[in-house]
Amino acid sequence: MPDHFEATEVVLDSRATGQVPAIAVSGLSKRVQDASGALTILDQVDFTVQAAETLAIVGASGSGKSTLLGLLAGLDSPSSGKVLLTGVDLYALDEDGRAAFRKEKLGFVFQSFQLLAHLTALENVMLPLELKGDREARAKAEAMLARVGLSSRLRHYPKFMSGGEQQRVALARAFVTEPPLLFADEPTGSLDAATGEQVIELMFTLNRERGSTLVLVTHDPSIAARCGRTITIAAGRLV
Repeated sequence: MPDHFEATEVVLDSRATGQVPAIAVSGLSKRVQDASGALTILDQVDFTVQAAETLAIVGASGSGKSTLLGLLAGLDSPSSGKVLLTGVDLYALDEDGRAAFRKEKLGFVFQSFQLLAHLTALENVMLPLELKGDREARAKAEAMLARVGLSSRLRHYPKFMSGGEQQRVALARAFVTEPPLLFADEPTGSLDAATGEQVIELMFTLNRERGSTLVLVTHDPSIAARCGRTITIAAGRLV
């Protein structure tokens, strides 16, 4: 694994400003084999996202939105193409290198929360800090849970929390390390409308406070409209 993350490329539209985009995707494709043969999930996707920008990825179910987000996060491997995050060629890193990069640079909010059932809310939020060796993990996690309105739920396990509370724990976990990049995959998909609105408002508020780059997958046009920019995926291609 490399000792550090080396910026290998800068896309053309950033050269005028001298700033490296937060995200630069070029020729990104994903193909898999199924019973009927080769299936193309993503086909030659290209786009850039600047630092502190908010981007919504929209499209019909099965269009490739979540696959694209997974590739941006290094959770899957593309068939071809490149993903540069803050100038780092993600797939030039090995699996351990991508995991280390995510630990340092990424926060991820899942539709299904992905909390560890055997850990309390506080322990779930402390975990990414502890993995980084942060000696102030408990204090920072407590402060972040207070920020999302869960000071009274620190010692509760996920099964004793509502869906909205679990998603707020997930938001606290994603933001607690103050990552420059935040990805969210249908963050309100498991919530009722009122709770979902509260979670989205909190997510955008936290994002503004920390100046991170936010990319979210959503089927909700009202959520997409709150982002600075929207891209649409249809049949694996940008529309």
